Amino acid sequence: MKKIVVISDSFKGTLSSQEICAIARESIPKIIPGCEVVGIPVADGGEGTVNCFIEALGAEAVTLPVSGPYGEPTEAAYARSGSRAIVEMASAAGLPMVGERKDPSVTTTYGVGELIRHAVENGCTEILLGLGGSCTNDGGCGCAAALGTKFLDAAGKTFTPVGGTLDRIMRIDNTETEKLLSGVTLTLMSDVENPLYGERGAAHVFGPQKGADTAMAERLDEGLAHLAAVIERDLGKRVADVPGAGAAGGMGAGGMAFLNARMRSGIEAVLDTVDFDAQLNGAELVITGEGRIDSQSVHGKVISGIARRTQPKNIPLVAIVGCVGDGAEEAYDLGVTAIFGIDRTAKAFAEYAAESAAYYRASLEDVLRLIVGVRGS
Repeated sequence: MKKIVVISDSFKGTLSSQEICAIARESIPKIIPGCEVVGIPVADGGEGTVNCFIEALGAEAVTLPVSGPYGEPTEAAYARSGSRAIVEMASAAGLPMVGERKDPSVTTTYGVGELIRHAVENGCTEILLGLGGSCTNDGGCGCAAALGTKFLDAAGKTFTPVGGTLDRIMRIDNTETEKLLSGVTLTLMSDVENPLYGERGAAHVFGPQKGADTAMAERLDEGLAHLAAVIERDLGKRVADVPGAGAAGGMGAGGMAFLNARMRSGIEAVLDTVDFDAQLNGAELVITGEGRIDSQSVHGKVISGIARRTQPKNIPLVAIVGCVGDGAEEAYDLGVTAIFGIDRTAKAFAEYAAESAAYYRASLEDVLRLIVGVRGS
């Protein structure tokens, strides 16, 4: 075997995509001497996306002070490659940043806008914004405010809306933001298809994991519906029902409305950016994976996106995963050749999580030995 491509999502909380690539670079030549190993760290727009692009593209990390979820000073970074910038919401408005202080009625995406503004003002004309892992429900208003959008209340005063104050928005003036982003292309990376509000909207579906109880989720949902109405009236854009509008607390809708951004599948945007199709030239095997493979993995996740690229080229695709859940067999219909879990002993995940790297290495090397035994090379 002359070339193997390794492109795996992280095993959340245990193994990063970069660590998986590093293990592969060590193990594959040991089992298959002379084999070229192409390691591509990858994420689908959530936490870790920027670091993956920094390694995969040799991009520059740009770190700057921004506002955190509660307006507190913090530092965040985006990746820059030429005139392209990759920003992840999680770096400035991520759920882990609030710890136990979860309250999507008051958290803001303002820091996300500060990252975008810095990139634009320093010459970036293409922005990829990863929507994932957010602690917010402000419909992207904080981000827009940082970029110049004016939100006015009933008294005509400008304010920066948060989830709990969206109903105070009486008028929106997006002139300054449109001027700032003239000539800039923005792409939102997300695999969420939820609408902005309603039973399947941002507040009801994702609000509880961000700290919203039933009553708060209802208030947040009403605020998002109000925001959608004002956007339609003042900006002439109907975004509430566009698939993905509810991503990241309504940042999907806000990105489309205020930033004139387009929505794309996160993994598809990532694969195009790292030129994955070209990396497949000459490959005889692709190894992918994620922390858990189940029925959700076939709907826009990393493994399904990769399978859509490898299947037409008849390149075998092996998934090495943290664990195998219900419905994982659906991945075979997408073009996954085989699935292997790294859980090698009869233990609960919490008991072997600390050994994930060793378990991954052992499972990978077992797969490689099988291939060598069957192929004889």
